[in-house]
Amino acid sequence: MSEATLANGVKPRIEASWLEVLAHEFESPYFAELKAFLVEEKKHYAVYPPGNLIFNAFNSTPFDKVKVVLIGQDPYHEPGQAEGLCFSVPDGCPFPPSLVNILKELESDLGFSFPASGHLGKWAEQGVFMLNATLTVRAHQAGSHQRRGWETFTDAVIRTLSEKKTGLVFLLWGSYAQAKSALIDTSKHHILKAVHPSPLSAYRGFFGCRAFSRTNEILLSQGLSPIDWQL
Repeated sequence: MSEATLANGVKPRIEASWLEVLAHEFESPYFAELKAFLVEEKKHYAVYPPGNLIFNAFNSTPFDKVKVVLIGQDPYHEPGQAEGLCFSVPDGCPFPPSLVNILKELESDLGFSFPASGHLGKWAEQGVFMLNATLTVRAHQAGSHQRRGWETFTDAVIRTLSEKKTGLVFLLWGSYAQAKSALIDTSKHHILKAVHPSPLSAYRGFFGCRAFSRTNEILLSQGLSPIDWQL
C-alpha cells in the first residue's frame, strides 16, 4: 500500500516513514468504516480541511524527524481556516482566539514579536508534530466528526510515537489533550501540561507556562537542536 484512499477518490499521500509504521491502521476495519463515513459526509456537507490537507501534519513532519508533539482536538470548522496542523491557519487568515493566546505566550516566553501570520508550518518543518485528535470536521459544526474512528487512529499514532521513539516532548494543553498522557511512556518521554489556550481558560495557567522555552531546555539537555519558534 502506497497511499491511503479517502472520500470522493481523494488520495492524499502519506509520507513514507509514517506509512511504514501505520500501515496496519490504514488496513483495519475501523478505518474502512471511517472512510465510508467521510464519503457519505461529503455528499451532503462541506468538510474541512480539504482532502489534500487531512494528513498535512504527517506530511509536514516525517516520523523519523518528530521531536515535539502538540495535540489539539478538532480542526477549525469555518471556511479557509483548517490546514491539517493543529492550531495553525493559512497565511492571511484571521487568528482564532486560542491561536492568539498561544502567540501571546510565545511573545512573553521568548520575547519574539507577534507574527503577521498564524501559519505554523515552520514549526512542523523542525520536528513539531501538530496532531488533532480528530482530523476532519463538518463545516460550522465543532466536534461533528468525533467518535467516528479518528480518535482510534490518532490514539494509535500517539502510542506508536511513544513505543518507537525516545525523548519526545509532548505538549498537552487542556484536559482533553492531557487525557492522552495514558498513551505515553513517561519513563522515556517528557510531558509538559498546561490549561487550554482558549480565552475561557488561558488566564488560569496557560499564560506563564513557558512551554516554548521549557521544550527547548529539554531538547538541549538531550543534545538535540532547539526549535526556532519565531514565526
